[in-house]
Amino acid sequence: MYKRLLLLCAVAISSLTQAQTDRWQQRVKYKMDVDVDAGANRFSGKQNLEYWNNSPDTLKVLYFHLYWNAFQPGSMMDARSLELGKKVVGGRNDWDARVRDRISKLQPDEIGYQRVTSLKMNGKAQRLEEHETILKVILDKPVLPRSKVVLDLDFEAQVPVQIRRSGRDNAEGVRFSMAQWYPKLCEYDYEGWHPTPYIAREFYGVWGDFAVNITIDSSYVIGGTGYLQNPQEIGHGYETAGVPVKRPASPKLTWRFLAPNVHDFMWAADPDYIHASKQVRDGMVLHAYYKISRTHLEKQWNALPEGMKQRMSLESYIDRSRKEWEGVLDLAARALPYMDKTFGKYPYKQYSFIQGGDGGMEYPMATLLKGAGEGVTIHEWMHSWYQMILGTNESLHSWMDEGFTSYGESRVANFLNGGKLKNPHLGAFQSYIRLAKSEHNEPLTTHSDQYSSNYAYSTNAYSKGEVFMEQLGYIVGAEVRDRILLEYFNRWKYKHPNPADLIRVAEDVSGIQLDWYRTFFVNTTKTIDYAIDSLWEEKGKTNIRLRNAGTIPMPVDLDLQFKDGSREIAYIPQYLMFGGKTNEEPAIKRTVGTPWKWTHPLYTITIDRKLTDLKSIEIDPLQRTADMERRNNKLELNW
Repeated sequence: MYKRLLLLCAVAISSLTQAQTDRWQQRVKYKMDVDVDAGANRFSGKQNLEYWNNSPDTLKVLYFHLYWNAFQPGSMMDARSLELGKKVVGGRNDWDARVRDRISKLQPDEIGYQRVTSLKMNGKAQRLEEHETILKVILDKPVLPRSKVVLDLDFEAQVPVQIRRSGRDNAEGVRFSMAQWYPKLCEYDYEGWHPTPYIAREFYGVWGDFAVNITIDSSYVIGGTGYLQNPQEIGHGYETAGVPVKRPASPKLTWRFLAPNVHDFMWAADPDYIHASKQVRDGMVLHAYYKISRTHLEKQWNALPEGMKQRMSLESYIDRSRKEWEGVLDLAARALPYMDKTFGKYPYKQYSFIQGGDGGMEYPMATLLKGAGEGVTIHEWMHSWYQMILGTNESLHSWMDEGFTSYGESRVANFLNGGKLKNPHLGAFQSYIRLAKSEHNEPLTTHSDQYSSNYAYSTNAYSKGEVFMEQLGYIVGAEVRDRILLEYFNRWKYKHPNPADLIRVAEDVSGIQLDWYRTFFVNTTKTIDYAIDSLWEEKGKTNIRLRNAGTIPMPVDLDLQFKDGSREIAYIPQYLMFGGKTNEEPAIKRTVGTPWKWTHPLYTITIDRKLTDLKSIEIDPLQRTADMERRNNKLELNW
């Protein structure tokens, strides 16, 4: 009977693990035909959408995003920006500088809008309710569990002036940055519907296949998500070398794209785009689309502070922009092998770096970039791993996308620059510590649109998220953390992982319990502060007493330097780990203490050396923990 119970438990655990990694996913298949009136900045479209309800739930309504309705005076995005702009943080208005009060001033021909003029399910018209950036579809018949329906939509849109991510005529003169441009089905997952209004940031989508046909004036060049299916009709650098282009003799061209297994589709278009490409591993092709507009770059240069203009002439500014874009593919080609090895193999056959938008913004197979500097280029590409392939709900867990992307960016940048930095994440630590010491701090569990300040959002999502991953390496060991990164990617790609899923992977790989780390560091605003308390000698051995002056428990690496030039590490596991990391520096002697219980503020470890042998003591010398007060971490002994 006992053996049978053990067998049943093992089967149950196995089934639970399988259920976790094989979590059901909804599925979509978009077919869209779009006709663009470039002169009027408008387009009309038809969408045929197959939707698989793979959930065990009956769906009585559907929800769609209509993102561009945010670009109208009085919208939620407009109101939120104006309200945050009233707050002053660090002597500056807290609004997003790209939005500010610009939406409130838009004229009718400058606003954005998306209108669904007809929606049918399985051939029958459905009742629609538009709630600004969310369209609610009240179904005449529910969508049953594990069934498929076909939706047919007619829609029309006006491209807004460039304000946030998408729009027309950006600061560098790009005509169309077409992001969030179509009626997009909201995600339904194990937590239910996610009809998140477009207020500021972050996205969540359903994986599927896209077939998008874009008809536009024949002078335009398009780049974006997906593989072009008719390159010999299009040309513009897409055609096979040596094969003549047979372009239709018409004022418009239709560009036909296919994009398999993605959760969004972006494109951009401009008559003056330069299209460059570079083939890399496994037949994968990198693309760049850019233009060097002297007029627009001169406007940017004129807006620079006088001190910067004195250090960089207009000609140097234009030349820098040109060199960045001309070198972007070589930069990406150098980075890709390291990215594949460290974070998981990039699975698509292409990636495109496209000039457009208002800064840097990631999409499947492509990014929109305002300028192609190394940092923004690598950051946006890293999003392919932590958002385009893993697909976390960014609205709820923005730190798992922006933070891990920033972590990857720092590592890739360090690789490209010869690995000179022992800790390339120090900037993120400093940024997070400043927030943690301020009145603006909020927990990472805050919804991305509901932070009380843009400052808290950006620091938490980017910097604290980066700190989370580097600090994880401190807890389990850097080599183990790197194995966690690969296992996390391979186990959860295309499955929308949440924080608990990540922690389970980390526990499986490391053999260490880590739920406490998520509870303290993600769910609260508690902070870390370890200190050297006192030293004394007994029977020829040195006692070192440490103090936890903070509110988050952590393991401790204590670096001991001796007068004879030798070195030793005293390692103290955290009790809640129920385990410990292996010696990260095997050539250095390590003394392992008993686990430190988080309920005990003081802890003493004994070293088998005389007190007067010591030259210095330092907690976490590489600063891999976000310790709030570094001054009490190190003690120099001048005997």
